[in-house]
Amino acid sequence: MVKVSIGSLGDSFSATSLRSYLAEFIATLLFVFAGVGSAVAYGKLTADAALDPAGLVAVALAHAFGLFVGVSMAANVSGGHLNPAVTFGLAVGGHITVLTGVFYWIAQLLGSTAACFLLKFVTSAKEVPTHGVASGMSEVEGVVMEIVITFGLVYTVYATAADPKKGPLGTVAPIAIGFVVGANILAAGPFSGGSMNPARSFGPAVASGNFAGHWVYWVGPLVGGGLAGLLYGDIFIGSYEPVPAQDYA
Repeated sequence: MVKVSIGSLGDSFSATSLRSYLAEFIATLLFVFAGVGSAVAYGKLTADAALDPAGLVAVALAHAFGLFVGVSMAANVSGGHLNPAVTFGLAVGGHITVLTGVFYWIAQLLGSTAACFLLKFVTSAKEVPTHGVASGMSEVEGVVMEIVITFGLVYTVYATAADPKKGPLGTVAPIAIGFVVGANILAAGPFSGGSMNPARSFGPAVASGNFAGHWVYWVGPLVGGGLAGLLYGDIFIGSYEPVPAQDYA
């Protein structure tokens, strides 16, 4: 059962919440700067910007390391979401209110956009690479791919960070989250782009002015994140008695 809580403006504008939004902005900016920057750097170092296997591994590792650090630096302040799909999945499970989640989204989108414009400036990049579905693959297939890999990401977030019985796993949550993103990029990168994160796709789209197929990177991740929140929240956390309150806002 969905455990969505709307929340109040007072809570969403508390000092704690405002610090959380700032933490999400900074952490998302640094994560996207590293992730998109790795793709820009690869294009700079090669005549053909299309990724070969080595380039795919490099980009996957950059995202894995960047997310690991980003989640670690924001975890104690905001919960370290860095991703509207993660925020949505946690909202479905009642771990963050809808109103606060909306401000998380705004902070994440602004952080990603700022990172891409900053990256474009410091690298003199003519174009910031955007996510897109591979040639020969339909956008619907891309959505399904993004649903599956984002489900894996948000399920990992629940299992290692949001589950009240996580125990010692909580200390390695950022590593596990970074690893699953890196692994998913290796699997899905050549097909859907391996976004799993609407903010990660939004910043490059704004900086490049290219929103072709952009809906894929909202629908897929949000559906996947929501399903993970419903499944893990209801079947696993919902079976615990009592359920300790979690503070992600």
